[in-house]
Amino acid sequence: MADILAPEIVSELGEGPIWSDGRLYWFDILGKRLFSAPPDGAVPRIWQFDEHFSAAGRIPGGLILASETALWRFDPETGTKARLVALEADRPETRSNDGRADRQGGFWIGTMGKTAPIPENGALYRYYRGELRRLRSGIAIPNAICFAPDGRRGYFADTRQDRIFTWPLDAEGWPEAEPEVFHDFAAVDGGPDGAVVDAEGALWVALWGGSRVLRLRPDGSADAEIALPASQITCPAFGGDLRRLYVTSAWAGLDAGARAAEPEAGRVFAAKVAVPGLPEPMVALDGTP
Repeated sequence: MADILAPEIVSELGEGPIWSDGRLYWFDILGKRLFSAPPDGAVPRIWQFDEHFSAAGRIPGGLILASETALWRFDPETGTKARLVALEADRPETRSNDGRADRQGGFWIGTMGKTAPIPENGALYRYYRGELRRLRSGIAIPNAICFAPDGRRGYFADTRQDRIFTWPLDAEGWPEAEPEVFHDFAAVDGGPDGAVVDAEGALWVALWGGSRVLRLRPDGSADAEIALPASQITCPAFGGDLRRLYVTSAWAGLDAGARAAEPEAGRVFAAKVAVPGLPEPMVALDGTP
């Protein structure tokens, strides 16, 4: 049975949860908002933006945020942000989507079309010590960005293809060779959305349209799942003692009847897991690890 964090908050498109300094942060991409809440029921904090924000990573003194036009340094105490580097700022038809820090201090972020998720619009980038580099284009809906415990393997999905890919990484976290299929979801109820890796190297994958989070072992086989009271499950994150899995969800695209049937859609769920997660790495903004 899953609990609900901050039940007063309902997101049209909840995404990008990350645990930092005793609080969970997450986004409503379509609502252009960032939320933060501790697990003790205290009043959440809300920041309203003027563009779409979707993902975050930890940095000293705050967070790195990804938006439709840039990567930003954000101070939760003051609510101020400063632009680090442009991200497809010249392409108003796209926005950022899923993202996560790698084990070497880099930050990966995907982009996609705002209204038409076609391969020509999507790409995958890595920000590393002040430089943003495009790693791959032709991805319709980039998702499931996460990394093996030793940092030598990355994962990403194209939700439109119903596949998660695995990609070998070098000692500095740059891709080597070509990605290979890790798991095919063609026969699974729901498509792969966000994902996070636990201490055993297994992926917890949110299933958009599947009402659950699925655990995939490092060999790609499924061995556990957590059922949730919403169909559009978007992204998991470990928090607290790292045995708590927080999962965002969405009501975007549901008609009135479907929303009535899913009153919890758009909320953040929390469930205990047997295998702990890993702390989110710090992102290096310059030459300092």
